[in-house]
Amino acid sequence: MAQGKKVSIIGAGNVGATICYWLAMRKSCREIVMIDLIEGVAQGKALDISQATSPEGSHTQIRASSEYASIENSDIVVITAGSPRKPGMSRDDLLLINAKITKGIVEQLKTYAPEAIVITVSNPLDAITYVAQKVGNYPRNRVIGMAGILDSSRMETFISEKLGFGYGQVTASVMGGHGDDMVPLPRYSSVNGVALKDLLSHGEIAEIIEKTRHGGAQIVRCMGTSAYYAPANATVKMIEAILSDSHSIFPCATLLEGEYGYCDTVNGVPVVLGKNGIEKIVELPLNEDEQAQFAKSIASVDALLETLHVNHFFGT
Repeated sequence: MAQGKKVSIIGAGNVGATICYWLAMRKSCREIVMIDLIEGVAQGKALDISQATSPEGSHTQIRASSEYASIENSDIVVITAGSPRKPGMSRDDLLLINAKITKGIVEQLKTYAPEAIVITVSNPLDAITYVAQKVGNYPRNRVIGMAGILDSSRMETFISEKLGFGYGQVTASVMGGHGDDMVPLPRYSSVNGVALKDLLSHGEIAEIIEKTRHGGAQIVRCMGTSAYYAPANATVKMIEAILSDSHSIFPCATLLEGEYGYCDTVNGVPVVLGKNGIEKIVELPLNEDEQAQFAKSIASVDALLETLHVNHFFGT
């Protein structure tokens, strides 16, 4: 894995701290900085994680601060800060609160880490990615939303559970926004190369799709807060692909500029990740049903963006 690389994490909550832990355990970078405005939170977790990773021979230096100046020279900055999703709260409810938080963070990033690649994790994911893109005036390859890897991993889990075999051999693909209108793609999903339709009935696949779309809400109902292990792992996979310049294909949220027929909106699509962030957007051939589902997902995100514009979030 890349040596001498620096990753900063804004927000030392469950997701941010777990990202830090796994990056250090996997020795994915040389330095990690956690920023949290609540004094002591990031410092305590950094110390705990350092003591956990030391016996593993990790060379990663973990620092914590409440000052943004500490993120200087970061290669990647991950934004996890924001209000968590509570039971009964839709992603729409979070919009204006987390958009304002993200705006303040991005303004700090432009001052202290202007060349960093930005990964957004806060919800509602697609709208927050759009906010970071527009507020920071970044080239689109440098702002990437974490969603599709997480949604795909949930679909893979539900496929394995339904089959009762093939654990670790399932590959699932999910496009679209990170919400109830995401677009699971069974046509592009398989188990060790065997097409999903050859293993499960239409009804069973439909059940898996429905469970995938509501997988996050299910966890919220159980725990009273959002998931963090799976989102953190998905984020780490993105970070490692960028730092290692692996040119791996992952579904991620990005600003569309004509791809799939849409412009000036953010949605989840397959992308190639490398040292420059998004190296390429992959346009899958979609059938009529998949196109209709993707259009619905676009409309759902656009409704959030319209809320931002109506509230003059980006100015007059």
